[in-house]
Amino acid sequence: MSKQRTAVINVVGLTSRILGSDTPKLSALAEQSGLIQVKPVLPAVTCTAQSTYLTGTPPSDHGCVANGWYDRTLAEHQFWKQSNHVVAGPKLWDRLREQFPGYTCAKLFWWYNMYANVDWSITPRPMYPADGKKVFDVYTQPMGMREAVKSDLGAFPFPSFWGPLAGIKSSEWIADSAKWVEEQNQPDLSLVYLPHLDYNLQRLGPNDPAMAADYREIDRVAGGLIDFFQKREIKPIVLSEYGITAVNRSIALNRVFRKHGWITIKDEMGLELLDCGASKAFAIADHQIAHIYVNDPTILSEVRTAVEAVDGVARVIDPNEQLADGLDHERSGDLIAFSEEDAWFNYYYWEDDRKAPDFARCVDIHRKYGYDPVELFVDPTITLPKLKIATKLLRKILGFRILMDVIPLDPSLVKGSHGTLPKDTAEWPVLIGTGTTSNDASILATDVHDRLLAACSHSH
Repeated sequence: MSKQRTAVINVVGLTSRILGSDTPKLSALAEQSGLIQVKPVLPAVTCTAQSTYLTGTPPSDHGCVANGWYDRTLAEHQFWKQSNHVVAGPKLWDRLREQFPGYTCAKLFWWYNMYANVDWSITPRPMYPADGKKVFDVYTQPMGMREAVKSDLGAFPFPSFWGPLAGIKSSEWIADSAKWVEEQNQPDLSLVYLPHLDYNLQRLGPNDPAMAADYREIDRVAGGLIDFFQKREIKPIVLSEYGITAVNRSIALNRVFRKHGWITIKDEMGLELLDCGASKAFAIADHQIAHIYVNDPTILSEVRTAVEAVDGVARVIDPNEQLADGLDHERSGDLIAFSEEDAWFNYYYWEDDRKAPDFARCVDIHRKYGYDPVELFVDPTITLPKLKIATKLLRKILGFRILMDVIPLDPSLVKGSHGTLPKDTAEWPVLIGTGTTSNDASILATDVHDRLLAACSHSH
C-alpha cells in the first residue's frame, strides 16, 4: 500500500439536485469518479458534520453537538469556538500517519482549525484590540505563514466570508490559498473549505432561479481547483456537509419560554440580555435544531410539552432518545428540538425590538444565543444603507468606536436552512470522487471517514 496525494474540497450546500448544466466541472467529476449521497449526521450543521467526517464517529463521541452549546460549568453559551481540542478522538490525518509515517496535512478553513496537529493551517481569526475595534485577519500554523500568504495573495476578504457582503471572493481566496500551500509545501492531504453556496441558499432559498449564478460561480472556483490538483496528480474529492431546504417560517422558543416565566432577563442600560445561568429553561438555537437547557429539573416534562405544542417543531428528544441519534453528550441540551423542513429556530427572546441587545443588529457570531442567518442581510428599513455603512466605516478608520448596527430583526427574510434530515435524498449532501459500488445509493455520514481514508492510499 502506498499513499495517494489527495485534496478534499468541501463545497458547502452541494447536493445532487444542484448538479447539472450550471455546474459542468463538478458534474464531470461526479460522472468520471462517482457520486454517493450521504445521509447527514444530526444536526446537519458545519461543526458537527465536519467533525463526523474527520473522526468517523457521531457527536456523542466527538462532542461537537452543534455549532454552539451552553457550558453548564461556566454558565455561558459558546458559539463558533475554534480550538481543535473541542473535537475528541483521532482525526483522518492521525489515521493516515499510522499507515504512512511522516504523512502531511494542510487544513484550510475547515472548522476547529486552531491547534489541530496538522502541518499547515489557515483559518479566519479577527483581532480585537482593547479599544473595542474588530480587525479582520487570519490565523495560521506555522505562525510565520500568515504574513507570507497575505503578502502573496493580499488580505483575506473577511466581509465576504460572513455578513451582508458574503459572496464568492472569500471562496476564491481560500482556493488560491490551497494552491499557494500546495506550491510551497506539497502536503499529502489538503482539506479545503469553499463556503460560497451557503450564503444565497439561505438568503434566496434553493428554489430561486437567481441561484443559477451562484452555482456557476462555485463551479468555476471548485473546477479550477480540481484542474489544478489533477495536473499535479493529486486526487480531487468533493464533499458537502448538508443540503439547504426552502423555509418560510421561524420559531422563537425563547419567547415561548418567556411567556411561561422560565427566562430571566437582565436589564443593561435599557436593553435586555438573556441570563442563561439564572433562567429555568432556555434554548440555544442552531438552524433547524435547538438545544434546550433546563436548569430546573422539576419543569422538564412541562418544558417538553410546551415545545412539542409549538407550530413548526417536528420532534423533541430527551437524553434517552438522544442515545439513538448519537447525540447523548454532556454538551447536549436536556432536550433537543428539531424543526420541520420548512422552518428554523431563531434565538430571539425580547418582545420589543427597541429592547433588543445592541449586538442583535450587528454581525456578532459569538455573543448571540444562537446562529443568526439574518446577519446575511442589511436592514431594508435603512434609507441609503451604503451611505450609512460608508459613514460608519469612515468613523471607524478615524478611530471612533462605532456600532455597525445594520442587521435587521426580521427572520422572515431567511429563505433557506438546514440541520434536520430532508425527506428527499436529492437534498442530502454528496461525496464525489471516491468511486462507488452497487450498494452505494447512499452511505451514513459516519462512513465518509473510511471512504476518505481508503481514497488517500493506493492498494497494490
